Amino acid sequence: MRRSRSRPSVHQVPHGFYGTVQHYIADLIYGTNDGILTTFAVVAGVSGGNLSSSAVLIVGVANLFADGLSMGVGNYLSIRAHESALEAQGLPEQEASPIRHGLATFLAFAIAGAIPLVPYLMPGLEDRFVVATALALAAQFAVGALRSLVTASRWWASGLEMLVLGVIVAAVAYGTGAGIARAIGSE
Repeated sequence: MRRSRSRPSVHQVPHGFYGTVQHYIADLIYGTNDGILTTFAVVAGVSGGNLSSSAVLIVGVANLFADGLSMGVGNYLSIRAHESALEAQGLPEQEASPIRHGLATFLAFAIAGAIPLVPYLMPGLEDRFVVATALALAAQFAVGALRSLVTASRWWASGLEMLVLGVIVAAVAYGTGAGIARAIGSE
C-alpha cells in the first residue's frame, strides 16, 4: 500500500489542561483502570495464595512495567492500525499522535497501578492486604468520580461503576489465588 504525503486530517490539537484531559480521557481511563485492577489482581492472587509480601512486590512491580508497557504499545499499534485502515478507505486522519496516546496509557497504568503496592512498601504495617484492598477500591471509585469532570456522566454513577467492576475483579483474583493454593496444597 502506498501512503500519500498530503493526507487530509480532522485531528484537532487539544489546548489547555481541560482540553488535553478530554482528548486523552479514553487512554487515561483505560490505563488507570487496568493499572489499578491488574496490579490489585496480582496482589489479591498472591495474597490469596498465601505468598510473602516480597512476592507481592516482585510480581507487582514486574506487572507495572511489563503490562503497562504492553498496554501502551498496544494502544499505539491499535491507533496506527486504525489510521492505516482510514487511509486505505480514503478517509481523513483522525489522530496525528498515536505515540502520545500510548504514552498516556502507559503512564496512567504505572502511576495508578502503584497504588495497591504502597502498603507492601511500609515496614511494620499490619494487614497489608486489607489496606491494599481499601486503597485500590477507593482509587477505583475516585477515578470513576473524577471522570465526570470531563464527561457527561454523574460523579457517583461513574464512581460506582468503576468500584463495582473493581470488586468483581478483586474477588475473582483472590478466589483464584486461594483456589490454586488449596489445589496444590500450598500453605
